[in-house]
Amino acid sequence: MFTRRCRSGGAPFWARHQNRVGEVNGTEIEYPAFNQQVEQTEEMFKQQMGGAVTPQMRTYAVQQVWNQFLSREILKKEIEKIGLTVGKEELNDLVKGPNPSPQIVQAFTNPQTGQFDHSQLMTFLGQVNNNPAVYDQWNTLLEGVRDERLSSKYGELLSNSVYVTSLEANEEYQERNKLANFKYILLDYASVKDADAKLTDADYQEYYDEHKNMFKTQEETRAIQYVTVDAKPLAKDSLAVKETINKLKQDLIVAKDDSLFASINSDNKYPFTYVKKGQLSPSLDSVVFNVAAGTTVGPFLNNNAYEIAKVVSTIVSPDSVKASHILLDPTAEGGVDKALAKADSIKGLIQKGDNFAALAVQFSKDPESKTNGGELGTFTRGRMVPEFENAVFEGKTGDIKVVKSQFGVHIIKIEKQTGSSKYAKVAIIDKVISSGKETLNNAHSKATAFLSAATAQNFAQEAKKLGLEAKTASRVTAMDNVLDGNEAPRDLIKWAFDAKKGDISDKVFETETSYILASLVDIQPKGTLSLEAVKKDIEPAVRNMVKAKILKEKFDKALAGASSIDQVAQKVGKSAINVENVVFANPVIPGVALENKVVGTVFGLQPNKPSKAIEGSTGVYVVQVNGFTNPAAISDINGQKKQMLAAKAQRAWGSIFRALQDKAEIIDNRVKFF
Repeated sequence: MFTRRCRSGGAPFWARHQNRVGEVNGTEIEYPAFNQQVEQTEEMFKQQMGGAVTPQMRTYAVQQVWNQFLSREILKKEIEKIGLTVGKEELNDLVKGPNPSPQIVQAFTNPQTGQFDHSQLMTFLGQVNNNPAVYDQWNTLLEGVRDERLSSKYGELLSNSVYVTSLEANEEYQERNKLANFKYILLDYASVKDADAKLTDADYQEYYDEHKNMFKTQEETRAIQYVTVDAKPLAKDSLAVKETINKLKQDLIVAKDDSLFASINSDNKYPFTYVKKGQLSPSLDSVVFNVAAGTTVGPFLNNNAYEIAKVVSTIVSPDSVKASHILLDPTAEGGVDKALAKADSIKGLIQKGDNFAALAVQFSKDPESKTNGGELGTFTRGRMVPEFENAVFEGKTGDIKVVKSQFGVHIIKIEKQTGSSKYAKVAIIDKVISSGKETLNNAHSKATAFLSAATAQNFAQEAKKLGLEAKTASRVTAMDNVLDGNEAPRDLIKWAFDAKKGDISDKVFETETSYILASLVDIQPKGTLSLEAVKKDIEPAVRNMVKAKILKEKFDKALAGASSIDQVAQKVGKSAINVENVVFANPVIPGVALENKVVGTVFGLQPNKPSKAIEGSTGVYVVQVNGFTNPAAISDINGQKKQMLAAKAQRAWGSIFRALQDKAEIIDNRVKFF
């Protein structure tokens, strides 16, 4: 799957690297292998969430596979040095044990209940050896589980190397419990007019030099100027969709096959199964359980879609069932008829008093449940295949039933039924409100008119002529799918990372609700961004820095010859404000803001002497300490150390991984492929 980089010989450089998605510390991953893992991850997401794979799901899948590759390769040398491994039994426990891996839990969570579905896992495992696609998907998941466990072990070792001294514990205790009472005067930045704070190139340079660490980037970014032409549905589009759903309602009322009709005509496909109150949209939920079977209700507006529903049948049913089963494989028994005959024989033995658990151990082909005497635990509706579910929820406690499903022939014992609620089987149809042809054509015409007229020089002006607004997204990364928080097509981002500075896109990019036109205005390489690249972003902070100098000068004059803060306040025409019970660990000045520098200064002052002027986040301050209240001696220093150790260990893992990542040689070409 991964290949070492060739330094000489073999295919030419361009041929060797044209399919390379990325590289970490000399280990490459090529597109076929990477994309296979992405597709397998997408399939997992699809199983969890239902429906088709969306662009967002694909983006998450690409990011998840990349993160796994990155983590594996960054930690590989460190883990190999230590000799960490994941044993076969350990891996098996992470899959089938009482506390499965988070990746297993994520992959086999029932989308309807939000709970880990053990039966879904076992069903999947039953297909691994018979389906090559499932086999590959499973191996990818196992690799992720193994890598996650190795990473966790490495993190645990790091955590165990962290310690906290008694001195640190006592200092932390003081910071959280020592109280300061003080007065302050604030001259806020808003008190200086912007026109009086003229900015020079030297001011920008000064701020930039003092805050250079803030401008470091881990990857190359782009600045994209763009115009969005709204193509959202109009009122007439909503009315047209409502007319369509009303016609479908009349057809649904007389439909012969309710579930088939709903499946064919609904934009979103809903399971045709029994549901109880709380499992439908609020509008449907409020009426479905109060009408007779055969009634069709709606349309209702829900999440930008009109929906109707036909109540096919209603029952009163248990909320959950505890059951056991014995699974027979028809192929191994010589056919379905022979398997059913054997199941009837086993059922007869159970009814005569034979032990169900012992028979499960002897006959069941379900490797997971047979070791527990056939027990499946307690489950709600939606967790089992329909034939199995119908048998256990429509039967009664103590029943022994034989049913056939896609997995074989089951002998089922209903151990216990809990709760009782009204359930309805509902055929649901929804129609999403989307833009009509006229709306889309008008928006597209406007977009193409702009595209024809715009150049790199007049981009903003041409947008304004058409009543549009040109915006700039300053820090777009290669794998982003948004511009300033709004959806952006991946082909737009791919274009930007293949374009030259000053280029305008030669096409209109489309989202579900808009058309976007773009111009590449800047390329910002990995590392420390230039002053020019951040100048616009830092302008407000530079302006406050210049205002701070003006306000500090005002305070310096007032402080000259003053022995108390009240004298300073009188000179600047302000009142000194009292503040009580402020702690170092929570540096908030009540009613003003978080002021780290100001509160930090307070805890280093002697009482009853005014401070120098302090540049804060909201303005310039002068403070004077009235006094401190020291806490009682720490009563449980070990408890304090334990609490600090947990937080410190958690930070240590993140810090060390970032350090290893900074040292790693990483090449990320994903934008060329996804």
